[in-house]
Amino acid sequence: MLDEPVRSVAVVGGGIVGWSAAVALKRRVPGVSVTIVPVAPPANALADRMPQTLPSAIGFHDDVGLREEDAVLRTGSGWRLGTLFEGWAEGQPAYVHAYGSYGQSFGTASFHHHWTRAAHAGSAAPYDAHSPAAMLARAGRMLPPNPEPGSPFADIQAGLVLDIGRYRAMLEAFARHLGVVVRAGEVVEVRLRGGDGFIERVALADGGSVEADLFVDASGPDSVVRGAIDTAWEDWRPWLACDRLMQASSAAATPSTLDDVVALSGGWRWQSALPGATSHGLCYASGFLRDEDAHRLLAEVSGVEPRPAIGFRQGTRPEPWLRNCVAIGDAAVVIEPLEWTNLHLAHSAIDRIISAMPGRACHPLEIADYNRQAVAEVTRVRDFVLCHYATARRPEPFWQPRAALPESLARTLRLFAERGRLPFFEEETFTRDSWLAILLGQGLIPRRIDPLIGATPAHQSDAAMAGYRAAIARALPQFPTAAQHHAAQHARITR
Repeated sequence: MLDEPVRSVAVVGGGIVGWSAAVALKRRVPGVSVTIVPVAPPANALADRMPQTLPSAIGFHDDVGLREEDAVLRTGSGWRLGTLFEGWAEGQPAYVHAYGSYGQSFGTASFHHHWTRAAHAGSAAPYDAHSPAAMLARAGRMLPPNPEPGSPFADIQAGLVLDIGRYRAMLEAFARHLGVVVRAGEVVEVRLRGGDGFIERVALADGGSVEADLFVDASGPDSVVRGAIDTAWEDWRPWLACDRLMQASSAAATPSTLDDVVALSGGWRWQSALPGATSHGLCYASGFLRDEDAHRLLAEVSGVEPRPAIGFRQGTRPEPWLRNCVAIGDAAVVIEPLEWTNLHLAHSAIDRIISAMPGRACHPLEIADYNRQAVAEVTRVRDFVLCHYATARRPEPFWQPRAALPESLARTLRLFAERGRLPFFEEETFTRDSWLAILLGQGLIPRRIDPLIGATPAHQSDAAMAGYRAAIARALPQFPTAAQHHAAQHARITR
């Protein structure tokens, strides 16, 4: 029994998370039959509803064989290089968290140690001025498809801004093309097997049912399948106060590869550009901002009528996989969309399911290792999001600490604040450069300069940093604007 392979998988959930799982399982696990029950995700299924993605979404497309023409261009989606954070630390200028390297290492120490020494001397340029991706995004430009190898722009990665409806339809069409069986219907009961408590089948409203060796719950925070086994939940609300979200879509603005995230008295708001529309949103804490005030604020910024507010509860399942059911997306973890990690965590879970695919018996040791990795990953993502709040400097009550930080983040901040070092974590979503972009961008300057920096005189460090900034500035005009890039890419599919 332990060695018998999984022969059938049932995915419950008809949002982009469920269709992504069905596509990946059918494409990457030969011989497995995949059935999807495409129940509509609720409004508060953030992984199914948020248009922004991390660069890892493009890697997911590559893994399942989706071309850029189909996954991005024909779905009306666009590219993004980073996020501009405004108002998160009073007295600090706005800064960009972009996807790529910051600075260029030289001498015996990492680049940020050279920058820290200049900051202590009061002579440092903004940290993101040393990021090719950030400067491209600030200039409203986009990287060409094949940058010159070895150039400062070669390691830039782009995320996406999705047209959710068209993107979901593309995934559905692809899944059907691959042979995924679609079984429409609402789940009315989850039947457990006597003895071992495995899920035997899910019963549907029309009287039919779906049986499988393995069930993937992508139904959203209600977790209609995985919740039949247990309801254990780790609550993150002591640290992350936001519990409401409001969205709006307005007419297309000037194309941009840079999102804007602005801190407010009771939360934060965003704006992102799609090729055919502009996405607006407001994430806030109901204890500090009323729905009617959020509605008024978002309507003023967007110029359109916002959609009704939705509520969510941040936290995670301590065991997303139990017996023969694994929860993904908001059925496994709910986190506010700051830094746009929602779909990334779902894709990561899908990839981990495929890599860890057990025998039909779903041996507890194999499932425990999956859960260890999954929980480590979401915990570190929680820490990265929480880091924005922990290092923010604003006077309003919303921004004041409510509980001691989780030790994993507290240790990270202690270590960095002392001498600019960052600890190693095995399951890390964000690179060291991303952590540095937030920490230094929000004005957390290490108290001491790393002794390794002493091998390079300060004037040499300053000259090298100035030369790097100048090289970036000289190169920017050669890159297309966001509008030119989008037009050129669309010309490829209309020729």
